[in-house]
Order: sequence, then C-alpha cells, then structure tokens
Amino acid sequence: MSETPDEGTRPATAVDVSGEDIHWQQDISYGAYLKLDNLLACQTPLSDKHDEMLFVVIHQASELWMKACLHELRAAMAHLKDDNLGPVFKMLSRVAKIQANLQQSWEILSTMTPADYAAFRDDLGQSSGFQSFQYREIEYSLGNKSARMAEAHKSVPARYERLQNVLNAPSFYDLCLQLLARRGFDIPADKLKRDWRQPYEASEGVERAWLEVYRDTKKHWDLYELAEKLVDLEHHFHLWRFAHMKTVERIIGYKKGTGGTGGVSYLVKALDLRFFPELWTVRTSL
Repeated sequence: MSETPDEGTRPATAVDVSGEDIHWQQDISYGAYLKLDNLLACQTPLSDKHDEMLFVVIHQASELWMKACLHELRAAMAHLKDDNLGPVFKMLSRVAKIQANLQQSWEILSTMTPADYAAFRDDLGQSSGFQSFQYREIEYSLGNKSARMAEAHKSVPARYERLQNVLNAPSFYDLCLQLLARRGFDIPADKLKRDWRQPYEASEGVERAWLEVYRDTKKHWDLYELAEKLVDLEHHFHLWRFAHMKTVERIIGYKKGTGGTGGVSYLVKALDLRFFPELWTVRTSL
C-alpha cells in the first residue's frame, strides 16, 4: 500500500537505477548546507601560474582545520575547568588527529618545485603564514605566549581583541596545573597565579607532581591519561612544525620568508618550543 507524504513535505524523487541524472526535491541540499558556492568562490589566485591554485587551496584548507582545532580546544578548556575529563580526552585526541592531517598537507605542497613557487611568489607581497591569527590563537591557547606576536593583527580590531583575551587568560596547561592543585597535588603558588601574558617556565615542583601521577597510574588514571593526551597533541604539533620547515627548506632554501621572517631559520627555532615541558622531562625521572 502506498503512503501519501504529509502535507508540506518535499520527498525526493524516485532513484533512477539506470544511472541517469536524479533530481532531488528537498528543503536543503549538500551544496546549500555546506555553502559550497561561497566556499569554492574563495580560491582566486593572483597570478595566471598553474601552481598557485594548489598553494591557495592548501592554506585555505589549513585555516579550516585550524578553525576546527580551536573549536575543540575552547570546548576542552571549558570542560577542564569543570573537572569533566571525559570530553577533554576525546577533544584532545581529535586535535592531535587534525594535526596529523595538517602534517600531510605539507607533503602535498612539497610537490611544488622551487621554480613553480618562484613563478608567483612576488605576487604574494608581504602575506605570510606568520600572519595567521588562528595559528596564533592555537599557540596562545596551548601556552606559547608572546604579546609581540599579536601586534601583526592590530589593524583588525576584532581579531586583535580576541588574541588579547586569549593572551590574558590561563593556557590549557595552566588549567591542567590548577586541576592538579584541586586534586591535592603540591603545585607551586607562582604557577597557579601569575601573569598569564608571559610564557610558562618549567618548574621542578610541577615535575614532581606529574612524577607522582606517573608512578601511581592506577590511583591517578584520569590524570595520567590527560598527561598522555597532552604529550600526543604536542608530538603531532611538532611533526607539523617539522614538516612545515622541511617543505619550506625544499622549496625556497634559506631565503627570507615573504612576511620578513628568517624563513627556515625562524621555523627551526620554533621546533625547540615546548608547551608542556615537565611532561617531557618527567620521562627521564621515571
């Protein structure tokens, strides 16, 4: 017995198994839901060089993935404040997987030869990944604080204000240390209340607290899992940075970056940065 759709519904037409075009009648389509017309109109290379399209797509896609990272990190920080670690674990795992995906994007970009890039590099002017406000917010959120780095975004008040807010707030790691203190661990007072605008400096007292967690994982299982999720995240973040550095080295050698940075030399220095230093040094103490 056939059924009559309720009044007001717009069912899809029958599927044509012959493979011919199928016309759908529905309130929203795949393209409309994803706003694909707007999204796909954003790829507008400045030159007529074939390889610039890849350069644009890679960087735009990276910004979308960074948007996803920030979505996860903001939510994870809210859960962390409430000592609700279950969602935090999932969100940190997701960020780490996104970082792995971003690492792979450099593999794709590395198919571009030095001659390919040189053909349109001058058209980029002073634009540089160094100016990514989302990347800066990710670094601030994870603890790599530097007020000077926010100045590149002062010309866009809304972005600058957002970065200032994140700069002036505790980082993810700061929230982790506050959680340890709430759980009864002896965290130095100067790590619980400090100038959040300043980069975090490693502490022997904090390392002792993590050492206690690692030496009795059964008792502190959720904190142990939190620590390992953080290590996993930073591990993937460093692989992303390394892949970026090697791709730049492969394509432009040791030329200066388009934004005026040292290029490869600047990226090499970034490899020494640590978000969660005691979680690495504690391994030696075990």
